[in-house]
Amino acid sequence: MAPRRLNVLVYTGTGSTVESVRHCLYSLRRLLSPNYAVIPITETALLKEPWASTCALLVFPGGADLGYCRVLNGAGNTAISLFVRRGGAYLGFCAGGYYASRRCEFEVGHPKLEVTGGRELGFFPGTCRGGAFKGFAYHSERGARAANIIVNKSAFPGVGVVPDVFKCYYNGGGVFVNPEATDASDTEVLAEYQDDIDVASGYVKAAVMYCKVGTGSAILMGPHPEFAAVNLTKHQDIPGYDGLINDLAADDGARANFLKACLTKLGLEVSQGESSTPSLSKIHLSSLNHAEVGKLLASFQDIITKENTEEYIKDENDLFHLEKPDSRWSLAHLDRALASEYTAQKKTTGRGTPDPTAEYIQVPKQVVSHEIAWPEPKETPYFNHAVFYSSLAQYRKVDPGAKEWGDVLMYGEVVTSTNTLLEKNHNLLSKLPTGFTIAATTQVAGRGRGSNVWVSPAGSLIFSTVINHPAKDAVTRPIVFVQYLAAVAIIEAIKTYDVGYDKLPVKLKWPNDIYAQDPTKAEQASFVKIGGILSNCAYSDGNYQVVLGIGINTNNGRPTTSLDAMLSALTSNKGLAPFRIERLIARILTRLEVLYDEFCRTGFSRRLEEKYYEHWLHANQIVTLEAEGGVRARVLGITTDWGMLKAEEVAADGINGALRPTGKVWALQSDENSFDFWKGLVRRKC
Repeated sequence: MAPRRLNVLVYTGTGSTVESVRHCLYSLRRLLSPNYAVIPITETALLKEPWASTCALLVFPGGADLGYCRVLNGAGNTAISLFVRRGGAYLGFCAGGYYASRRCEFEVGHPKLEVTGGRELGFFPGTCRGGAFKGFAYHSERGARAANIIVNKSAFPGVGVVPDVFKCYYNGGGVFVNPEATDASDTEVLAEYQDDIDVASGYVKAAVMYCKVGTGSAILMGPHPEFAAVNLTKHQDIPGYDGLINDLAADDGARANFLKACLTKLGLEVSQGESSTPSLSKIHLSSLNHAEVGKLLASFQDIITKENTEEYIKDENDLFHLEKPDSRWSLAHLDRALASEYTAQKKTTGRGTPDPTAEYIQVPKQVVSHEIAWPEPKETPYFNHAVFYSSLAQYRKVDPGAKEWGDVLMYGEVVTSTNTLLEKNHNLLSKLPTGFTIAATTQVAGRGRGSNVWVSPAGSLIFSTVINHPAKDAVTRPIVFVQYLAAVAIIEAIKTYDVGYDKLPVKLKWPNDIYAQDPTKAEQASFVKIGGILSNCAYSDGNYQVVLGIGINTNNGRPTTSLDAMLSALTSNKGLAPFRIERLIARILTRLEVLYDEFCRTGFSRRLEEKYYEHWLHANQIVTLEAEGGVRARVLGITTDWGMLKAEEVAADGINGALRPTGKVWALQSDENSFDFWKGLVRRKC
């Protein structure tokens, strides 16, 4: 029986760019979940691994097609061609479109950019000529534009919603020349450029082509419908770029529908929901010192189960598959994983499409161990491990007391919840050292206080770290203070991220929220929430194991505001660079390690208390204590024994109406009360 084709492979090898790979993974995971696993693949794997039998779609992103030719001409292209001709599907964006045409002509006559020549794949039996629009420059957005694309709707019979015209990101792509001269039974124009282009194309300005290849098919594109506006970064130095992003955002639904239609034409089953939750990605385990990965895995031996040479950790909440190099292309475990994910989501939603509340417990979590080198940037395009580890080393020079936290890191582009993966899996958690950290780009079941669950957007800083707090110290060093230390560490990390960042208006709200001044309301001091802290605790072998989760709006401007938005609004901002999430995580970890070590030595000392008050919003705030009959009270601080909010009752003076203390002081626990800062109301939780 032929194996099921469950993989969508995105080429990340020589010639591809991190940015194009990132957009491919983002869009395809959202449109194809939970029916396929969208996986990066390098030229080495294309040449040496048995990928074709389980591959439903091979995707070549934007980049430079000469790089593709250099490593894949010959054996690689033969394998790709056989895959498609035997029933596979190929999707090429921009450079991937040039690469799969019979001839490439790019910037002919340009002394530095010109690339011309025949191409081996030849899925489009003609020339792809570009750039269709002038202005392209490598590694730059200066030639980018929102191109108007006219869709040939008759090419998509039976497909749901297909747009007539939509705006699409373009940067250097080609036009497919004289498609009318090719065999009409083998090729079909799916879309055209509406605007005048800058190269000769023949009668039709073909932007997207469908090509029948043997028993398989290929779609080649000049523009980039996989680029979503939400993933584009503003460029203040490029005139009109903000307008480009706004135009693309306005047409994002049409862009997604066109891409869905193309995937459907290639024979794939797409998610039809308006806002699909992405499928879970692999989780990468690495370390500052590569040898530490092997040591940690060795410590797992008594919790590992072996089945048919594969290794698993079967824990209370999740099943972890410890991937080996020779099992990366194994269909068996992938088939089970996708079937479990589909079943879990169908149970929850009543249909085979993902949902933010879907149960992901049954889906095996794939853990890739990196014992020799850190993951390549194209393998984890949203998180650069080299930047993280080099930043960790840099900040340790600033904070010599920081020595270990962050040394071992797990990272997944899409995970359920960083806190859940640790705190709900006791066997795994019991093996993890203090400072072990797991980070993610997107959470599909992020957790807040109580039972709050949400899908966190890309651009958020998301991580959880483990703190093994000795039980013998719990009375004099209560673990409730860990959340306060974390709050201070976050504020100090932001302000000491680099020179010039100390002016950012970020504050603490009791007990565990991070607030920032709203940059859209500069005329008044209006603060909005941009981050929070979640602390969970378990007991193991003489320690209280604290899983400390931190989330901060960093690069994303929604749903409230972000650090980058505040940075742009600073009048004193003189070329300060946007925050790198990898660097900020490293800075928070170094500050937190130093503050925690001080806490272990001195308890919540006057010095630490003053650090907390330096950044909080509540100095002398008058509040109403709802649970105490609506009495009014002035916030004094937090108690230094158990970290409760301390407030003294006040009443109006009968003579001049001034508020004076009555002598009664209240101590309010954070887990029993919520603080509505703007209403000045402390209420009992339901």
